[in-house]
Amino acid sequence: MVNPGKILVAQGGGPTAVINQSLVGVVLEARRHKSIDLVYGARHGVRGIVNEDFVDLTQETSHNLEMVAGTPASALGSTRDKPDLAYCHEIFTVLKAHGIGHFFYIGGNDSSDTVRIVSEEAQKAGYPLRCIHIPKTIDNDLVGNDHTPGYPSAARFVAQAFAGANLDNAALPGVYLAVVMGRHAGFLTAASALGKKFPDDGPHLIYLPERTFELPRFLADVKAMHERHGRCVIAVSEGIHDASGRPIAAQLAKDLERDAHGNVQLSGNGALADLLCEEVKAKLGIKRVRGDTFGYVQRSFVGCVSDVDQREAREVGEKAVQFAMWGDRNGSVAIKRTGYYSADYELIPLESVAGKTRVMEDAFIADSGTDVTDAFRMYLRPLLGSGLPDAYRLRPAPVAKVLNK
Repeated sequence: MVNPGKILVAQGGGPTAVINQSLVGVVLEARRHKSIDLVYGARHGVRGIVNEDFVDLTQETSHNLEMVAGTPASALGSTRDKPDLAYCHEIFTVLKAHGIGHFFYIGGNDSSDTVRIVSEEAQKAGYPLRCIHIPKTIDNDLVGNDHTPGYPSAARFVAQAFAGANLDNAALPGVYLAVVMGRHAGFLTAASALGKKFPDDGPHLIYLPERTFELPRFLADVKAMHERHGRCVIAVSEGIHDASGRPIAAQLAKDLERDAHGNVQLSGNGALADLLCEEVKAKLGIKRVRGDTFGYVQRSFVGCVSDVDQREAREVGEKAVQFAMWGDRNGSVAIKRTGYYSADYELIPLESVAGKTRVMEDAFIADSGTDVTDAFRMYLRPLLGSGLPDAYRLRPAPVAKVLNK
């Protein structure tokens, strides 16, 4: 029998630095409503639901919840399972058996699709289940959102990492290349541009999956920048692809690993960075070439969290509960930008988000295809939060040579 006062919340997909803010937002906001009796958490997302692996979050102290909220990664554990209709029917069966009245799932594109299917299963069965998707993804690729919780903190990390790499590269010139997460959307790679202060700072070249990648042109770009600056810093999205849409990583790597969704595994190895660096060395003859892959470190990096991201991640959790308690429909919470910068929240239809991918708008990408525009910088800057570190240069006064060498 359904219990309108019983809530289940779960976390899915890749962890972020602020996903626990959304979890705690749900729990603490639910406690403010007299109609809520119990708040359960599913361990490891939908996998935990079908296994009935629940914990009673009602028993958590407010103090410990606040400590967890400020801790990166998924406190309940996550999953990469991508439920089909049969899997979602299992989820619904468990929710029904436990009398769950409200289901909240914090996650990205696939998570929103899961919520959609589960809500449809409940409607077909005539079971009064309120289903709310809470947005989360460092890729910033959810349709209907100005931006997505988790992205600003990851973007802050990328901007600061490239600012540091640029300083290193200026001290010991050469070519430096780093691969950033982003299969279809280049928002995170584009954030590297926010680490620039002076006109000759890197990254000098930015390659996004929204544009076709051509190896000969890449080498020509690197050669030109190296000749102009005596060095070159490059930001590359893991999802760069050729004109046919085939990932460059898949063309260069010998052994291909695929994830649970059948996608070529782009993260977790340094193959793309190493192979592009080898091309630069072999074709351009530049000796000092170094490559990095940021990989998973950019998702939940401790000590590099945007205060704006923390606040909004908490608020989307709170708003999810409010929409569930006071509304009469299922949906996905979406962040909308107002003014120069403030955020408002709407509940949008699940079908408008589920299974869809947002990519960077053309207005954010420079005509060259290897840089971003001021419009993107204006878009991202307020999201990075306060207290960004700065870098300075010496103003050397040259001393005249004596030996004229």
